[in-house]
Order: sequence, then structure tokens, then C-alpha cells
Amino acid sequence: MYWARALPIGSATGPAAPARDALVADLLPEERRGEAYGLRPSMDTVGAFAGPLLAIGLMWLWQGDIRRVFWAAALSALVAVAILWVFVREPARPAAQAPTPPRFGRAELRALRPAFLRVTLFGAVLALARISDAFLILKAADAGLAALWAPAVFGVLKLVHGATAWPVGLVSDRIGASGLLRLSILTLAGAHSLFAFGGGLPAVFLGVALWGLHMGLSQGLLAALVARSAPPEMRGTAFGLFNLAGGLATLVANAAAGALWYQAGPAATFAVAGSGALLALLLAPR
Repeated sequence: MYWARALPIGSATGPAAPARDALVADLLPEERRGEAYGLRPSMDTVGAFAGPLLAIGLMWLWQGDIRRVFWAAALSALVAVAILWVFVREPARPAAQAPTPPRFGRAELRALRPAFLRVTLFGAVLALARISDAFLILKAADAGLAALWAPAVFGVLKLVHGATAWPVGLVSDRIGASGLLRLSILTLAGAHSLFAFGGGLPAVFLGVALWGLHMGLSQGLLAALVARSAPPEMRGTAFGLFNLAGGLATLVANAAAGALWYQAGPAATFAVAGSGALLALLLAPR
């Protein structure tokens, strides 16, 4: 299970994610943000595949010397920092937008537009429906998948996610995000239905593929909506609040799903989560 832990799970979030997403919004015009926010997870997926494969190759080359593998991983992180330092230039801010000491209070909250708050509410409800990817592993194991092949679940998930995110972003720049987001919710509901009522590993892996398609249809578009709906001078704060709301919703959803799994089993867990997806459909931005 070591390689399963090494694989990225879910979307690429973390302490630097709000600053990164705000920087993307500052560097690109609005009509290309869907493409940009789609390209990022696609490139992330390239790393998600190449990283473990490279680690396996280095383990073979260095006869299992895991310390040297970790040093190689640290080197790749330094290369990323060097690229950021040398090639990425943050656009100059007008004098009216000059940096001020960070603070967040009622005035700053009132400055956030209602459109941003609606996007954040929608993202939080969607996070409630999209329980942790770890439950997909549990479902696959319940359907008979051996532990040795558990990483294949994340492999299929990331492959579909990465293959669709960039094209979806390109399409959204031309036709808008609303219809694509609704399609993503229906796709997630379909995945939940397969996990709840389907039988056998073929149904599980089809559900995993639909889950990845949902991610490709939604994650980049949500980031583009946050960038569009938040005041330009508060984009970093907006992305931080959006991620906070989604993280808290995910925590609640995972705790509830774990309890429901223990009490009622996988079918009930995915059926309830699928109902949450249909609730998110009612809140989807228009």
C-alpha cells in the first residue's frame, strides 16, 4: 500500500493553493481562465503518473535505496522553486491596490460579492456529495479488488481527470461554465449510483471513471468562477475562503460517510451521497 499513499488524492490543494490560483487569475484575461484552470490539473496528473513511475524506476536502479529516492524527490521540489523564482513574474499592482497588512474582518467580508458567496455555497454542497476518494478504494476492495491493485483505482481516476480537465476548460471559455457544471453533477450522481447499486469490479471501475470525469468537468471551472466573482484585490482571500468552506464540508461528509458505512454499508453511503449531488444541482450557478 506504500505506492497508494504516494499517489495524490483528490484535487491539488494546500497552503499555497489560494495564492497560486489568485496568481493565475492575475496573469490571464478572464476569457482564458477556464483553459488555464483546466491545464493545471492536467499537468498535475502528468506528475501524478510520472512521479510514482520514476520512483519505481529509481528504486530498481538503486536497489531499493529509498533514501536516495527521497533525495531525488527533494531535488524535483527545488527545481519547481527555481522555475517559480526565475520565470514567474507577478503583475505590478496599481498604487490603489498596494499591499497592506493582512487582516480579515466584517468590512472585508462585506466586500466579497454575493456572486462569490453563492459559488462558495455551491462548492461546499458539492464537496458534501463528493466524499473522499478513499471510499472508492474501500468499494473496490468490497467488490473483490486485491490490495496489490488498489493504486489502479487512483490511476483510472487521475487519468480521466487529467485527460478531460484541459479540454473542458477550453470549451468553457467558449460556451460558459453553467451547463458543464450541471453535467459534472449528473456524472457524479451516476458514479454514486454505480457504487450503490452496481455489482462487480467492472461497475466499480466505470464509476471511478465517471468520478474522474466529474472532477475534470468541475474543478477548473469552479476555480474560474471564484476568480470571476471575487473582487480583484481580494482574490487570494476569496480562494482561501472557498477552500476553507470546501475543506470543512469534506470533513463533515467524510465523518458522516464513515459512520454510515459502518452502520449501513457501502450501498447506503453512496446512495445518500448521490442524493447530496442532486441537491448541489439545485444550487449550480446559472
